[in-house]
Amino acid sequence: MEVKTIHWGIIGAGKIAAKFAKDLSTIPNAKLYAIASRHLQKAKNFGMEFCADVAYGNYEQLVLDPKIDAVYIATPHSFHKEHTILCLNQSIPVLCEKPFAMNLEEVEEMIQLSIKKETLLMEAMWTIFLPHFRYVLDLLEKKHFGQLIKLEADFGFQPIYDETSRLFNKTLGGGSLLDIGIYPVFAALSSLGSPEHIEARAEFFPTGADSECDIQFHYKNALAKLKSTFKKETDTEAIFHCKNGIIKINGRFHEPSSVTLIDHNGHEELKTFDYKTIGYSYEIEHFNHLVRQDKTESDIMTFEKSKQLISTLDIIRRHIGLVYK
Repeated sequence: MEVKTIHWGIIGAGKIAAKFAKDLSTIPNAKLYAIASRHLQKAKNFGMEFCADVAYGNYEQLVLDPKIDAVYIATPHSFHKEHTILCLNQSIPVLCEKPFAMNLEEVEEMIQLSIKKETLLMEAMWTIFLPHFRYVLDLLEKKHFGQLIKLEADFGFQPIYDETSRLFNKTLGGGSLLDIGIYPVFAALSSLGSPEHIEARAEFFPTGADSECDIQFHYKNALAKLKSTFKKETDTEAIFHCKNGIIKINGRFHEPSSVTLIDHNGHEELKTFDYKTIGYSYEIEHFNHLVRQDKTESDIMTFEKSKQLISTLDIIRRHIGLVYK
């Protein structure tokens, strides 16, 4: 039986969109059909680089194109809800970049519309689809080294300070927590679940966006120490301390990487994974499958996972006094 080719549209023509488009080009029976940007020339340039059939100078034109099968939303965080709703109202399946939206209330509104329209919606938390991350979650579930007792996960880099940049603009959801802190938080939720108690502290840029955030998740029999920062480069590892050994996702843990297993005798074993793409291909292939099967929710990156993630981020923001609106 012939496999349906999924015609993708992308809303937003920035760096993440470019990485997504590059990986999309490697996938059989899928193609970049349309790109939309607020600036038509930017859309045209992007379309030429990644062989899109159509370029639009606004998002409304893209969602009215009847040839679109799915849309990837790659705009700044604060626009995720608006652009998701724009697509869902046209019954177009949506893969929306993380964070899904700015808070739980927005996420629930998006999910409810997805359910009402019976249209697929998924948060693009690409890490959960990567083979090395799934391998580690499987080892932890099977208690390969016994019970997990501590997780240490960090993500840090030092961008050039520019108040006009999305990274430092609080009104766009800028700051380390939503942009990169989401990955250590997700690693903890994926391996240990929701914590019983959260501690968090943060420092801030003059713009009001958080420059770094130190977080602790307390569990009955475990601890997660998490960090995000725009003030320095960090190892960006996820180290799972188990009763009888250590499982370490080497830097950068949230993207294609390797895994080091260290047993109780200190013996190390390196596990490598045959990555041939940037890593977005795994979530794209999953989403394509869902579209072809007329699914309305992912069985891997579920609505409950997205709500758990944004709820936890909301709690952390309350602890550090970070208010976006």
